[in-house]
Amino acid sequence: MRALIDYRAALRDRTGVGEYTHQLVRALLAAFPPETHDRPLDLTLFSSSWKDRLVPAEELAGAAAVDRCVPVRVLNYAWHRLEWPPAEEIAGGTFDVTHSMHPLLLPARDAARVVTIHDLDFLAHPERTRAEIRRDYAALVRDHARRADAVVVVSHFTAREVERQLGVDPECLVVCSPGAPDWRPRDRPPTTGYVLFFGTLEPRKNVGGLLDAFEWLLDTVAGRPASEAGSTPVPELVLAGRPTDEARPWLDRIGRPPLAGRVRHIGYVDPADRRALYDGARFLVQPSFEEGFGLPVLEAMTMGIPVVAANRGALPEVIGDAGLLVDPEDVVELGAAMLRMIDDEAFAGACAAKGVVRAREFRWERTARHVYDAYEYAIRRSSERRGGAGG
Repeated sequence: MRALIDYRAALRDRTGVGEYTHQLVRALLAAFPPETHDRPLDLTLFSSSWKDRLVPAEELAGAAAVDRCVPVRVLNYAWHRLEWPPAEEIAGGTFDVTHSMHPLLLPARDAARVVTIHDLDFLAHPERTRAEIRRDYAALVRDHARRADAVVVVSHFTAREVERQLGVDPECLVVCSPGAPDWRPRDRPPTTGYVLFFGTLEPRKNVGGLLDAFEWLLDTVAGRPASEAGSTPVPELVLAGRPTDEARPWLDRIGRPPLAGRVRHIGYVDPADRRALYDGARFLVQPSFEEGFGLPVLEAMTMGIPVVAANRGALPEVIGDAGLLVDPEDVVELGAAMLRMIDDEAFAGACAAKGVVRAREFRWERTARHVYDAYEYAIRRSSERRGGAGG
């Protein structure tokens, strides 16, 4: 099987989609090396940018690479709006299947076409989006998803939403959840550690609500008698992630009392440094309004880090009973959940232990095999469609 994957999401800062793309390629190469006789995979990575070049890492050895000097915005407009140029032309090869890592099709002359849908928050809340996502996704996603030969989704929650909102045949949906990293759980939690938020600082992540809840937490603890049982200092809140334009008010806010000196923004964290970031955390808080999966939650559970997360989107599906789920719009409920993680060490330890067990259910090898199944299904469906059209 000859497959072309759009690798552009992983070309620069590897946030959620970029990390999923990179790790999926690694898993596919490990599970289906080209020399495999029963299910071989000849994988090509496609990238295009005016200034960033694709230099495959050693861990991606085995995949061919196609790198074009076409600006991302120009190519996206041509692909999304004009459905040109076809993959075979711009990549200079022939393929059995093309795989777009976002909801819009990668044009192809002959190959079957697969798209990945991580979430549909952009449909209900276009104000939370920007650039090509705001311009194209809401307008085109229904048509593109229905024309795709297979649709990869990262959770059962997203699968239900794609079927409900886009009218995609459930037979065309393949759930391919991310796998947990190959990290060993930490031996013990830090005696002093921080509360960690990890993700792009954007409206969907509910950073403003988190700051409101953290202020409530500071006020509540400050008002308790020093002798009160279980009373412990509030750890520092660390915001880890690339800021968007919408993050400016939050960054200004943490520089003023009462958050000044209690909240710190450290920016984008390179993949090589992420394990150490988690290792220093007392617990992770993920109060997003919607997540198609929530990779930081899985990474934290892998390390044995307790989690407080929103009870929306796919987060309950990922966490199970291994953490505290709260209404992300209820400041007091979110603050009280953080307070419990600080005060109740036995409870936090139980959540951490359950999280380690839960994380073992998510494996990249399984993800790769489900994606390969999606490719095979897409190729069969494409052939049947062409046969029907020709008949």
